[in-house]
Amino acid sequence: MRLTALSTHPGLAGTSRLQVLSHEVQWSDTAAMLILLGAGVGAALSSVFLDMSLRMPGHAILRAVFPMALGLAIAPRRFGGMVMGTGAIGTVLVIKAGGLGAIGVGALTSLAVTGPLLDLALWHARRGWRLYIAFALAGMGSNLAAFAVRGGAKFFGLTYVTGKPLAAWWMYASFSYVVCGLLAGLISATIWFKLSSGNSDAERAETSS
Repeated sequence: MRLTALSTHPGLAGTSRLQVLSHEVQWSDTAAMLILLGAGVGAALSSVFLDMSLRMPGHAILRAVFPMALGLAIAPRRFGGMVMGTGAIGTVLVIKAGGLGAIGVGALTSLAVTGPLLDLALWHARRGWRLYIAFALAGMGSNLAAFAVRGGAKFFGLTYVTGKPLAAWWMYASFSYVVCGLLAGLISATIWFKLSSGNSDAERAETSS
């Protein structure tokens, strides 16, 4: 077995609900990279412009995880999360440079770390509940990073951080960020990936090598 950048992830390929689009023979590495970059752009646009009107701290993670999970369902490649994260951060920089929108420090942190955390959590996941758990843990990890950055900004009194003061925010938010992260990852995985699968060609090839 030879693992290279953007090699097919057998677990993701075998359980994607979009297998008609994700089958490995349909996408070259270049096409897969463009799809993943597009998913990162979508995550950034969602994070900047989509207002879900929820009053639960940490809910913004869904705007990052959901489009990235979609990207992996269409182009199930290893290191795909890093590609999507690069596309997301690049898009945010363009938006900010053009004065077209703003993004909170917590949401920006989620965009930066969600992709790499997905790569890490999914590395050995093959199928079923292990994939679901991997997505949930990646969502939670991303939200904990966002919680730490936003909490730190509040602690140091940085003026660009709005909302409740730290003393009134941190205890409720520490619970809410964990729950939102877990649910965002689990919901995204459930929508874009099946709980069970027959062995895909990619999965059989990896297992036998």
